[in-house]
Amino acid sequence: MTLPAPNSIAPPLELIEALARDAVLALPKPHRAAALQVALQVADFAPDYMLEAMGIESPYDLTGLYEGIPLTEKSVSDQPQQPDTVWLFRRAILEEWVERGDIGLADLVTHVVVHEFAHHFGWSDKDIATIDPCWE
Repeated sequence: MTLPAPNSIAPPLELIEALARDAVLALPKPHRAAALQVALQVADFAPDYMLEAMGIESPYDLTGLYEGIPLTEKSVSDQPQQPDTVWLFRRAILEEWVERGDIGLADLVTHVVVHEFAHHFGWSDKDIATIDPCWE
């Protein structure tokens, strides 16, 4: 993956998606196959219904969201309602990247991806820390 030209305005949705897909492929082998079954969506901002449901006023405050039923809560008798989805919100990610100034964009996207997949897999903070060196 090549970075955008220096004269470009901001990394496009496609770059954020490519970085996110790279992060999924870098997950530990036992989790990678299951992670590839989760839909990955990238949008500029979270839709209003997501922000309202989470009580978030500014769309810049939500960098990612897992939508679905965590594997730890699923049952084989459950009827699928919708596909599990990890959402990434480009503008919020870029805002955090600029504000922090201490992390590369690929590392930040990986951090958001791992955090959202943690909800899917039911990982503890300790589990996340073994996968994501940026975890605090």
